[in-house]
Amino acid sequence: MKRILIAEDEPRLAAFLDKGLRAEGFTTTIVGDGGAAAMMAHDEDFDLLVLDLGLPGKDGFAVLHAVRAAGQRMPVVILTARDDVTDKVAGFEGGADDYLTKPFKFEELLARVRARMRNDDATVDSPVLRVGGIALDGRSRRVTIDGEELDLTAREFTMLDTFMRHAGQVLSREQLLSRVWGYHYDPGSNVVDVYVGYLRKKLGSDAIATVRGAGYRLEA
Repeated sequence: MKRILIAEDEPRLAAFLDKGLRAEGFTTTIVGDGGAAAMMAHDEDFDLLVLDLGLPGKDGFAVLHAVRAAGQRMPVVILTARDDVTDKVAGFEGGADDYLTKPFKFEELLARVRARMRNDDATVDSPVLRVGGIALDGRSRRVTIDGEELDLTAREFTMLDTFMRHAGQVLSREQLLSRVWGYHYDPGSNVVDVYVGYLRKKLGSDAIATVRGAGYRLEA
């Protein structure tokens, strides 16, 4: 049975989430402050964290940083009233897997929780991915190229993982937005192009080819 940690300081909302997720077959634990959330995420074995940003003590960004700094790779779904794009970007850059703003529909939260758990299971169960001299280990979140370890951000890692699972295939910007960022960016955003540029600087300028009018392809 999957275990979910709910970090939410508003009692009525925490109870609502607890009841709804338990009804769907999950085991849940509620914490109301950031310090406790960071400690429990580190010390206990959870499958997913639902994280409010406006927590007392450590705020949600500090909790997220602590979780990722400790090497915890469980999916994190931010659930917050903060709908500013800078907060969304900061959340994803900090290693969040999804970002949902309040007010929200429980059915949407449930769908996102299930999707993130499926994605995480696929990563955990998979072997080390290898394309040419690049090796990506989903368990340890380590990437090496010709034996030399690369320092990648959370988004860069997820984008590279997506490319390596589809090596030699053309991925459109829309596909990359959906699989890497997990929510609806403005189709006119250049965030995919920016991150492809980041990866090229670390992997080599020829590692990812631009297919004009179609998208990008990781060269095998």
